Amino acid sequence: MTENRLDVVRKIIIALDVKNREEASKVLRSLPEAKIFKVGLELFTAEGPAILDLVKNFGKEVFLDLKLHDIPNTVAGAIKSAVRHGVSMLTLHTSGGREMMRKAVEAAQETAEKENKTLPLILGVTVLTSLKDSDLQEIGFSSDSKNQVVRLAKLAIESGLEGIVCSPQELEPLRSELGSKVKIVTPGIRPVWAEAQDQKRIMSPAEAIRKGADYLVIGRPITQAPVPAEALARVTEELQTAIKSA
Repeated sequence: MTENRLDVVRKIIIALDVKNREEASKVLRSLPEAKIFKVGLELFTAEGPAILDLVKNFGKEVFLDLKLHDIPNTVAGAIKSAVRHGVSMLTLHTSGGREMMRKAVEAAQETAEKENKTLPLILGVTVLTSLKDSDLQEIGFSSDSKNQVVRLAKLAIESGLEGIVCSPQELEPLRSELGSKVKIVTPGIRPVWAEAQDQKRIMSPAEAIRKGADYLVIGRPITQAPVPAEALARVTEELQTAIKSA
């Protein structure tokens, strides 16, 4: 199995986990080869939709990671706005239920067609990578993290979503249950040379790709490296090796 370097780089989503526009601009300038950047809750709350335009002005794609979770009509309205802003990927919580996810998919399709926008990949967030089994029990879930992820992922696909966000630890059971067509985005990725920091269920980039991840979300190991472009190149080379040996 072979893929060219640009295809491999596109598997790496750079997390813009920074506080403001200035810091985001610095990261964007430091990583000219990167293709997709994740805008999360902190940065979006600080800068608003203008931050999406900033990322696109650098010629990059936007992964809007707000993990939407509200009543169906409210989520559908937010999805319409996201499509109008031209995001390529976005997230919602699968625990919002079937109707919420179904309305989100319908809203995306209708808005993209009506306004001639690209239809984004809507991703269902299953269980946050910061949560352990004991945390799930504390908030009332009887299943362990792996079983809960599979249950929510199945519901998401039944509701019309085409992608899932999960810990790399759940990649194998999800691939077994959902097959190869479903896109899987995996946070909790840490190269062996980086610290784990605040995520519990982590894995190296090469191992995650071998287990079936389509996209890897990586932030601080790259963005806070002395030379971010060199760190990205290092991860890319690791992935190329893993893909060639698959």
